[in-house]
Amino acid sequence: MTTNNPGFATLAVHAGAQPDPATGARITPIYQTTAYVFNDADHAAALFGLKQFGNIYTRIMNPTQAVLEERIAALEGGTAALAVASGHAAQMLIFHTLMQPGNNFVAARKLYGGSINQFGHAFQNFGWQVRWADPADPADFAAQIDENTRAIFIESLANPGGTFVDIAAIADVARRHGLPLIVDNTMASPYLVRPLEHGADIVVHSATKFLGGHGNSMGGVIVDGGTFDWSQSDKFPMLSKPRSEYSGIVLHQAFGNFAFAIACRVLGLRDLGPAIAPMNAFLILTGIETLPLRMQRHCENALRVATWLKQHPKVAWVNYAGLPDDPNHALQQRYSPKGGGAVFTFGVKGGYAAGKALVEGLQLFSHLANIGDTRSLVIHPASTTHAQLSEEQQIAAGAGPDVVRLSVGIEDAEDIIGDLDQSLARV
Repeated sequence: MTTNNPGFATLAVHAGAQPDPATGARITPIYQTTAYVFNDADHAAALFGLKQFGNIYTRIMNPTQAVLEERIAALEGGTAALAVASGHAAQMLIFHTLMQPGNNFVAARKLYGGSINQFGHAFQNFGWQVRWADPADPADFAAQIDENTRAIFIESLANPGGTFVDIAAIADVARRHGLPLIVDNTMASPYLVRPLEHGADIVVHSATKFLGGHGNSMGGVIVDGGTFDWSQSDKFPMLSKPRSEYSGIVLHQAFGNFAFAIACRVLGLRDLGPAIAPMNAFLILTGIETLPLRMQRHCENALRVATWLKQHPKVAWVNYAGLPDDPNHALQQRYSPKGGGAVFTFGVKGGYAAGKALVEGLQLFSHLANIGDTRSLVIHPASTTHAQLSEEQQIAAGAGPDVVRLSVGIEDAEDIIGDLDQSLARV
């Protein structure tokens, strides 16, 4: 680096990477190996005892993965990161580190449908309870907190509705109650929003989406903001009490402002095992190099498409924060002045049946359960990603019966609009 304060695009290309010391290869190699040779017995013992950093086994760490982690930590402004197999795996490891049976956390009602399902069903098997709050009302989060609450969870840009959340206001609630604020930044990416700058303590991503950006690899990332005080022994014993599996080490004392990332790795990833494949880490790294270029184009296209849809006689409403008259526009301008994101929802007149018909008539758009691809994607959440929810829950999550979600790609905007036009004409 030629500067002590490189810009975002420079970090997206260079952070964490250097020519391979063995071969001189400029691109980070895919280290397709399961294990690593120790220098000697003392070296091995130091690695296993957390007295020295280094590679042991690819379930726990891998050199390709390490570059990905350092790059995303740099882009988010965090102290450290951990890359794992998927966004869901990242969420599981976060809560495994924070929670004990009988604990609860407060989450925004407007979340990705898979997260709602994971929190409301799968997490119950661990004895972890979720309490739902209105993301537009910080006081509602405070009202759900009791002595067993261990965290607050929100999305910076809610999926599927594409609405921005007042991160700073909810961070104030978290601080007053001594709780970490976890922000899923998948939809915005650090190019648009950096939650740690607004009071978040932990950031989580499905790297499958905009970070990788090409629909070719699965991954999840946990970013440690390094800001939370983990010494509250009664609340967070994984970090604040001696760990018998590591000769009594206290993680927050040993690792300071990146202790949470370490805990997720050595107490979660080590034992639960959702490791990211080296090939996937490589593909996501490659995708990140063009993140600022792609996000700029995504936002430009999405604004043009939303503006066009808003004038269409068969469209009942458009929910895109980038539109000047959108109720969420002020929050978008505050938190994401570079753009309103690529994902938004709208309603077709005719409700559930009309929404499904529109999706089935599109040709350029791919009908699938993903976002953040270079390609334009579409889905009808009420019949797919949010189908497991009641109609009341779907509406609360921003995925009611008439909702169609678009993830606008980087194709020519005229072609994206043309595809929507021909399908709407047949609805």
